[in-house]
Amino acid sequence: MPISVTGRLIADRLARLRQRPAGAGHQRGFTLVEMMVALLIAAILAGSLMLAVPDRSRSLRFEADRLARLMAIAREEALLRGAPVRFESNGERYRFVVWLDRAWWPLSDDPALRERTWIAPTELLLERADGQRVIEFGREHVDAPFRLTLARDGARVTIVANGLGAFMASN
Repeated sequence: MPISVTGRLIADRLARLRQRPAGAGHQRGFTLVEMMVALLIAAILAGSLMLAVPDRSRSLRFEADRLARLMAIAREEALLRGAPVRFESNGERYRFVVWLDRAWWPLSDDPALRERTWIAPTELLLERADGQRVIEFGREHVDAPFRLTLARDGARVTIVANGLGAFMASN
């Protein structure tokens, strides 16, 4: 017979443990494997959410990089065709057109230089060394240098052309 209160409590708990059925004595909680699986699922969901929500400045940079590559292609197209190729744009879309039979015709048959829609409304600001207000690639190997600034939702990216066929987008 226990002689203290503490001894009595210990004896009561031991008696209760002996009366439990087998398997009922497991502790509650998560195993390490369960925790790792839960963290992996949370990381996958967070990553997919980050990819699903577009970053406006990153999407503008992506479009500027693509436009710089398309301008290099348009320049080469003008040299190969022996006909001027012009870049046209408004706030909603842009395209490249070629001068044929005394008129500008869209390059709809070219998959690279086809008409495209901006991801969101975009403002363009053109600064040319020769003061012209259009971007046109001719039959010459040297063009006038220019800076084309794309602006959207407070973000700005500038495409710089050196006149020798190099186009680079920079913030």
